[in-house]
This record gives sequence, C-alpha cells and structure tokens, in this order.
Amino acid sequence: MNGREIIAALHAGRRVYSSAIVATSPLWPNLAKQAGIDFVFVDTEHTPVDRETLSWTCQTYNALGLPPVVRLPCNDPFEACKVLDAGAGGVIGPYLETAEQARDLAGAVKFRPLKGRRLQEALRDPNSLEPELREYLEKRNGDKILIAQIESVPALENLHAICSVPGVDAVLIGPHDLSCSLGIPEQYTHPRFDDSVRSIFRIAREHGVGAGIHYWLDVDQEVTWSKAGGNLVMHSSDLATFSRTLKKEIGELRTRLEEESRPKRPQHLLDLP
Repeated sequence: MNGREIIAALHAGRRVYSSAIVATSPLWPNLAKQAGIDFVFVDTEHTPVDRETLSWTCQTYNALGLPPVVRLPCNDPFEACKVLDAGAGGVIGPYLETAEQARDLAGAVKFRPLKGRRLQEALRDPNSLEPELREYLEKRNGDKILIAQIESVPALENLHAICSVPGVDAVLIGPHDLSCSLGIPEQYTHPRFDDSVRSIFRIAREHGVGAGIHYWLDVDQEVTWSKAGGNLVMHSSDLATFSRTLKKEIGELRTRLEEESRPKRPQHLLDLP
C-alpha cells in the first residue's frame, strides 16, 4: 500500500502490517519487501543513525514501495521536518503524552512547509487556509503518516484528547515503557497491562484512529490483542527476529548433534534392570 492507502486503512479499522527496522545494511530492504509488510518502522530514538544514512534508508524503501515511517528521537516538530526532508513517509512520535505534542507533530507532518504564526493559525482553524493553499498542502502531505506512541499512564489518561487531534492516524503502544509506567515492568500478561492495551484500542477506535502495539514475544498474544481492536500489527524487528530464529536453530542443532555424538551404552547394559 502507498501512504494514502495506509492512512485510509488505519482510520477505517482495516489491518495494516509492519515491522521495525534497525539495521542499515543494504541487504535488508529487499528482505523486508519479501516479508509482505505494508510499511517499515525505522527507529532513530534508540538507534545511532546519522542524517545521511537515514536519507539513504528512506529513499531505498520508498523506491521499493514500502513507506518508511520514522520514529523520532523526541517529539520535536523540527526533528519531524528533518526526517521528512530525508524522505520519510511519516513520523512516529515517541512517549507522547499530550494533545499539544500531537498537534505540534501534526503541524510538521500534515501542514509542511507552513511555519510560525501562519502554521499556528492553520492548526487552530484549518478553515483559515485559502482553497489553493489547502489543496497544495493536501497534495504535498496527504500521504504522510502520523503515529503517536502511547507509552505511559499520562498518555492513557489524555488519550481521548490525543486521538481528537486532526492528523493523528494511529496510536502505537510501546509495551516496555507502558509496563514500567504502570509499575509492572515487563509483565505483559499482567491483567492491568492487558486492560490498558484493550482500553487504548477501544478509545482509539472510538475516534476512528488506528491502534496497535509493538510486540515481539508471542504471536498468539498479538493475535488476541488484534482481535480485541488493534488494527496496526507492528510485529517485532529485524534484529529481534534474526536473534530469535538463530538462537532457536543453533539450539536445535546443538541438541540433535550432541545427542548423536554422545557415547551410547552397550546393548547388554541397556537390558539390565
């Protein structure tokens, strides 16, 4: 799907599939394309990626028809403009807690290149835009995706207001930070965590906003949550999947080969009581 199709699907409640990309090797983009995902989540919050590398990464995924949605290092509209200038197909705002933060990011993602007082006027009242300017902004930015990452109790408390901000296309739960904010670190099967996930999904869908959780531990759990209202299926990451698969296969090889090489007891000893 292209950016406009992804945005439409998120708001309509249709499922969209993605995975996080951490590695910057030129071999990864084709692998991601072959995986059948709809867009890639490119991280710059926890990954040391410079602007030139990020631009190369975004341009490559764009060329393959996979919109690269970039998680910012912080909720700064100037950072959002920088990654969009690099070729990002959208932005993920990390640890977003207020409607004001969401509005500022919407200004950068949906109203670029407006700035200053003109931008603030447009955010307060989109009807203040001249018809020609409105058409120009829609043509330029209508395919840019904005995702608010919900990772704390304050974000959950403010979620109705966050999801009411025009331009927010989806919310994405960051499970590790949310579990810590709830006081139950990494207890993803805890009833309070499960209730929070379901509540976030319910509120988002009430507002016609897409909803998902970035999860990697248990596909069955991902399916359960998706059936409970999540339509943004953000599964694992390239490095996590590589590590998990390699660990499993090396473990299987060790077990089978070491069993074969282990000295066997003579048959007459095996028959002893």
